[in-house]
Amino acid sequence: MTHDTASAPVPLQLPGSGDWLAWVAERTEGQLAEAKRHVAEVKAGDGDVLAAWNRAETAIANAEVAHLWSEVHPDAAVRDRADELSQEVQKYVTELGQDRDLFAVLDALPTEGLDDDARRVLEHTLRDFRRAGVDRDDATRDRLRELSETGVKLSQDFGRNIRDDVRSIRIAPERLAGLPDDYREAHPAGDDGLVTITTDYPDLVPFTTFGSDGEARHELALAQNNVAWPANDRVLQDLLAVRRETAALLGYASWPDFDTEVKMIGSGQAVADFIERISAAAVERAEEEVAVLLERKRVDDPGADTVATYDSRYYAELVRREQYDVDGQVVRTYFPFEQVRQGLLDVTSRLFGLEWTPVSREDAGIWHDEVASYDVGLDGRRIGRIHLDLHPREGKFKHAAQFDMVKGVAGHQLPEGVLVCNFARGLMEHDEVVTLFHEFGHLVHHVLGGQGQWVQFSGVATEWDFVEAPSQMLEEWAWDADVLATFARNAAGETIPAELVAAMRRADQFGKGIYAVHQMSYAARSYFFHAGQHDDLTAYGDELQRRYSVFPPLEGAHMHCAFGHLDGYSSGYYTYMWSLVIAKDLFSAFDAGDMFAPDVAHAYRDKVLGMGGRKDAADLVADFLGRPYSFDSWAAWLAE
Repeated sequence: MTHDTASAPVPLQLPGSGDWLAWVAERTEGQLAEAKRHVAEVKAGDGDVLAAWNRAETAIANAEVAHLWSEVHPDAAVRDRADELSQEVQKYVTELGQDRDLFAVLDALPTEGLDDDARRVLEHTLRDFRRAGVDRDDATRDRLRELSETGVKLSQDFGRNIRDDVRSIRIAPERLAGLPDDYREAHPAGDDGLVTITTDYPDLVPFTTFGSDGEARHELALAQNNVAWPANDRVLQDLLAVRRETAALLGYASWPDFDTEVKMIGSGQAVADFIERISAAAVERAEEEVAVLLERKRVDDPGADTVATYDSRYYAELVRREQYDVDGQVVRTYFPFEQVRQGLLDVTSRLFGLEWTPVSREDAGIWHDEVASYDVGLDGRRIGRIHLDLHPREGKFKHAAQFDMVKGVAGHQLPEGVLVCNFARGLMEHDEVVTLFHEFGHLVHHVLGGQGQWVQFSGVATEWDFVEAPSQMLEEWAWDADVLATFARNAAGETIPAELVAAMRRADQFGKGIYAVHQMSYAARSYFFHAGQHDDLTAYGDELQRRYSVFPPLEGAHMHCAFGHLDGYSSGYYTYMWSLVIAKDLFSAFDAGDMFAPDVAHAYRDKVLGMGGRKDAADLVADFLGRPYSFDSWAAWLAE
């Protein structure tokens, strides 16, 4: 891959083994100062005001990246300083959103002569000012600022409590029965003869999938579902109160109504209706599937009358092994981590025409030795850089997500993204492979969507309830036998058999109903926690689980305290299923017999991913499909 001329943007220079504490502060404070300088240009009204506003927003986006370092840096002092800097940035953003002089300048700009993108920037900017309370009285704006600052701190506390609270159980070695050999070898007994199993994903997922000791699974499930309890119970109540008051001060009936105003779904009531629609469509199938799990459980425990959440993965695995001839312990031997990572790069290179060029640790200046960096090329030109931080460590973000490092702006700065996950360093479960494909889809979207002029539309800048759809669609390539054959090989060098992949696909049909309704139980917590006040979140969460899930609540658990999406997604966890509906529709345009057909793949790349937020998501989908999106493909998928 060649790079453009010396004037082309270059990747951000990270400090590597240098002074990260100073660099994070200098980067954040420097970009804040830059933002303030460009805001002053906007207020002066000289020259191209909208271009100056774009420069200000770019600098703000660069400063907001302090949040990334609070989640991934191995030095606690850097994480803590990044949290402090994030508070400063968000305080400034809040003040800016209520700056009446700034709003007046932008509101007075003529729209004549603006192209579609520039007009959209202006419309969205004015909308966001009003949503920040710029048109409210002084007392209201003062209170909104206080609420914003409080909300930022509470969000940080909520995430930090989850990140720092790794729990564990201590059990005798014989209670690892059913676990793969490599797992048991990686978990030797300590001096007291007991084995430690933590709530980190590389411990948790295999244990709940293969561990035959039901009581041990129960113990680990309780530990997992009590992460950040009781601290986050109070934090979450305070955060919900902040959001309710904010929405009321801005004139909305509820936080979900405020939250959904800028989403595809459009209203809080539409979220409640969507939850009911999906639940009604999936509940009969879910109940049939749970009956199958219960029947299998009774082979081990004839007196069993229910299937608990901590039983579900284990007995679903047994059903797939015994009824569909799919043994997860055999399947995982085909997915060594390093092979999967390279295979993912090769697949997306072929699909989207991208080039992935490894960048040395020294040149990338990365924050941890396990981070892998790549320059991204298209048609021989560098268009971005990605960083893969894929294994767990102390103090690191506990889930899986893509974080912006730099938002791309044509001619000014290259898009850079960071994929943050917590996979094992050895063999991967196939569902972890699917997760990696999913999360990598966000990186591809971030880079391809980061080639435009306006930072407001850079990368994954569509409505928030669409952002998961492209990633969910990329999961399809992790289920295709021909695709998997390009990288899935066991230690003997044998390629995963096509008949095994076919059996995996048949087995994957089992559990769709359970998945859909259980997702709705999460979505219901997310929505109803925000739609009204509830004094006991544990009791109310249990009530919602009984209403929407086919699994009973786990007694003694307080899962809302560890449910990190209640912060970032707030009332919008429905997004995952809403996006899946659209993802299934997007995939209908591809030929399952030719997954890499360049005409459709490149049309999707350019009409959906490459557009960033330049159009409403519904219009992006219609441009690609040639029609509005529908539920039909999702309904067909559920019925398979």
